[in-house]
Amino acid sequence: MDQDTGWSDYEAGATLGGMGSQGGIVVRDEGYRGNLRLTYEADEERSFHSITCGIAGWLRHPRFFYTADEATRAFEAMKPALEELGAKLTEGGPRSTADGQAAGPLLAAFIVRFS
Repeated sequence: MDQDTGWSDYEAGATLGGMGSQGGIVVRDEGYRGNLRLTYEADEERSFHSITCGIAGWLRHPRFFYTADEATRAFEAMKPALEELGAKLTEGGPRSTADGQAAGPLLAAFIVRFS
């Protein structure tokens, strides 16, 4: 848990050690204020490392890495960017077509930055 930033173990760590959405074992899973999430999965036998970031109702974006060091650095780098993006979006997803249209460029910029 990272008490300084508000990020904490997702579901009190219940997801750790389980199978992740990208086919690896969840080795780190953190949430922020109930609507942001970062999940790190690994499978050392395949040199597989992935991070899936999410904003409830808006975004689910996986990234893939060759090494644990790369993935760990990216995990930490994505936290403030995800917080910043989440603060600009309507909680829970778009409430109107206009909400969705306004968010499009913000979401696209985040995905391009973290691809």
